[in-house]
Amino acid sequence: MSVVNANPVSRWSRLRGPFAGVAVAGFLSAAVVAPLAMPSAPADAETMAFQQRIHQEFVPNTTEEADLVFTDVGVVELPDPEEVRKKQEAKEAAQAQKEAEEAAARAAEENAGTSGDAGVGAPPKYTGGGSPAEWMAAAGIAEADWGYVDYIASKESGWNPNATNASSGACGLIQALPCSKVPGSGYDPVDNLRWASGYATGRYGSWAQAYAFWTANHWW
Repeated sequence: MSVVNANPVSRWSRLRGPFAGVAVAGFLSAAVVAPLAMPSAPADAETMAFQQRIHQEFVPNTTEEADLVFTDVGVVELPDPEEVRKKQEAKEAAQAQKEAEEAAARAAEENAGTSGDAGVGAPPKYTGGGSPAEWMAAAGIAEADWGYVDYIASKESGWNPNATNASSGACGLIQALPCSKVPGSGYDPVDNLRWASGYATGRYGSWAQAYAFWTANHWW
């Protein structure tokens, strides 16, 4: 024999408890989510323009940044101006020292040429007179070349027929080396210039070219 619940209300009450909680939770969730899902009011034109400007100024452009990072740019190395200046000064100092040494050597040659004998077996010193123009004319040097000859002879001996290089033995107006190669006498100005004229044209082609070589190299 089955027993029928005489109080259906109490049974419903027991069942309603769990379902009632679920229903309340669903209602509250709907109440919270509903406002978030509502579409916002459209912004006016001024607000949209301001937002667009802020985006352009402050939002980084990742594409441009990537280009800046990965673009291969060639590097051109420029010379250091200070290094260039130092090298130029060193070159000029070396040239000045060389010229000073050459001038000192020529001065020593001139002093040696006027201080006595050039050595045993050396040709006799020149004791005659004359001028450079007379000597060049007597040596058969064209007058058009006298300026070149004058420059070289002035540098080599100061137009001293008896100039002698104390270390090498070069002698005379053009400092023939060795002195014995000059036909006649290395200290005779005409003999020395006649030999020098053949040397200038034979080695350089002309007195003008010999002069150009001397000015570039300070010897010939």
